[in-house]
Amino acid sequence: MERVLKTKIKEAVRILYDSDASDDLIQIQETRKDFVGDFTLVVFPLLRFSKNTPEKTGEMIGKHLIESFPAVSGYNVIKGFLNLEISDAWWISNFSKMLQEENLMAKCVVDQPETILVEYSSPNTNKPLHLGHIRNSLLGFSLYRILTVCGHKVIKTNIVNDRGIHICKSMLAWQKFGNGETPESSGIKGDHLVGKYYVLFEKQYREEAEDLIAGGMEPVEAKNNAPLLKEAREMLLKWEAGDPEIINLWNQMNSWVYSGFDETYKKLGVDFDKIYYESDTYKLGRDLVFKALKEGLLYKNGDSSIWIDLKTEGLDQKLLLRSDGTAVYMTQDLGTAVLRHEEFGFDRCIYVVGNEQNYHFQVLKAVLKKMDYSWSDGLFHFSYGMVELPEGKMKSREGVVVDADDLIAEMAETAKDVSLELGKLAEYRGDEKEEIFRKIGLGALKYFILKVDPKKNMTFNPSESIDFNGNTGPFIQYTYARIRSVFRKADEMNVIFNRNFIKTEKAGSKEIQLIRLLRRFTATVTEAAESYSPSLIANYCYELAKEYNQFYHDFTILGEKDPSVRDLRMAISELTARILGSGMFLLGIEMPERM
Repeated sequence: MERVLKTKIKEAVRILYDSDASDDLIQIQETRKDFVGDFTLVVFPLLRFSKNTPEKTGEMIGKHLIESFPAVSGYNVIKGFLNLEISDAWWISNFSKMLQEENLMAKCVVDQPETILVEYSSPNTNKPLHLGHIRNSLLGFSLYRILTVCGHKVIKTNIVNDRGIHICKSMLAWQKFGNGETPESSGIKGDHLVGKYYVLFEKQYREEAEDLIAGGMEPVEAKNNAPLLKEAREMLLKWEAGDPEIINLWNQMNSWVYSGFDETYKKLGVDFDKIYYESDTYKLGRDLVFKALKEGLLYKNGDSSIWIDLKTEGLDQKLLLRSDGTAVYMTQDLGTAVLRHEEFGFDRCIYVVGNEQNYHFQVLKAVLKKMDYSWSDGLFHFSYGMVELPEGKMKSREGVVVDADDLIAEMAETAKDVSLELGKLAEYRGDEKEEIFRKIGLGALKYFILKVDPKKNMTFNPSESIDFNGNTGPFIQYTYARIRSVFRKADEMNVIFNRNFIKTEKAGSKEIQLIRLLRRFTATVTEAAESYSPSLIANYCYELAKEYNQFYHDFTILGEKDPSVRDLRMAISELTARILGSGMFLLGIEMPERM
């Protein structure tokens, strides 16, 4: 309709003002909820043609559309905005077409699809995945699905930070205090076992630093000279030098972690097409740094560290290689970006990384630009806010985190408790119930995180997310399951409707309201893809579920005496279920058939 309206308004401008208005001057948007209308034309850009007031211009165009375009049934003008009402007949006709569409998201496909890399998760191999990784992974995986249905070729990537001082801390602690402990001997999941020694390192390190401070050393000096930290630095140098004993230990402990990560990703329902490892890409990054140094793009400090000056780009001076020759995060990110472009020739590369790294990605783009990689314009930092607990921030070094595995298990258990308390699923088998509890728990977790605008910080509260009422995943899942139960009951009653012959003239105001909302689905998906915002789809699904539940409460469906009205309501129910299922799929959320 927006496209048709744009054409009709251009015709109106031509007839009324003998002028041709370009497409960019015809600004149409959905009418805000607090005003009467379906679509709103912003009149101000057209005043150059009308040479009149916004109110008078809106009146003239509105009147012309009423007289020349039957789909427009009414209008009103509020200052510089022309609110247009679309006729019930048009909505009904549009609904009939939607019923016949096999692929509801076909209209979302862009004219010029691109190759897009989406990087998400980005864990360190010194600790298990936690709640922060969950938000990151869910956002990245949802972006992949949204961009894919819009026709883009999307490659899901992960960069594993498997080298550096933090990795050596876990390795050194295990070497000193582990007594040969393994996941098999301890019964501890591999990534959890390695994380245990990272926390132990920090504990022992703090104690050593405190002893030095107690002996009269300044705090900063004490932290830099604690024996355990010195050993970790020496281990990093040996690792970068390829020391066989250190490399073997590194391979062994990393294998434990990777096995643990795979298990968690599977539980969470996310995966990757290509995994990169910092231990590989930092080497390419280091070569790029040396090459740029020879070309005079970088400079070397007196201590032999290598830097880049980005002051003319409005940034600062940035370290690219330490004085001892070891690489920093920027080094590996340079190498990873170049390697990815060589492999995939991407148009866009989206980094799903928290907002504390905003400056880092500004620098990455600027450095690559300075190195004459023009494709760096396609790099985009998907900067999202932090996720916290009701009691405050998480601290990995102190072991004060919400472990991903524990949270996934807790969500399923909470779903079970709430479901049993509400008396749901009593008649189902044990294994069937456990599978539904899993879907509800994960759905609650994913929806609670994805419904929040990615740019905002959020507080995750597990008990709030499981609520079967309100803006939650279980509420939407329950709405879907409710509709599926309507059709199971219809089968039992031998009630059959033919969606090809729905008498849509029987639609009342409530049906029209739902039909209007159903039509918004593809526009919402398109907007979510353009703005990188899964929350738009999440909140649309909630709005649709809420409206349908009110409809279900106010009107009978299978008990309706008029067959044509009953068939229309069944058609609306069917399309609602399809759209809820599609929308939640884009969020990575499974929909139980029964609840």
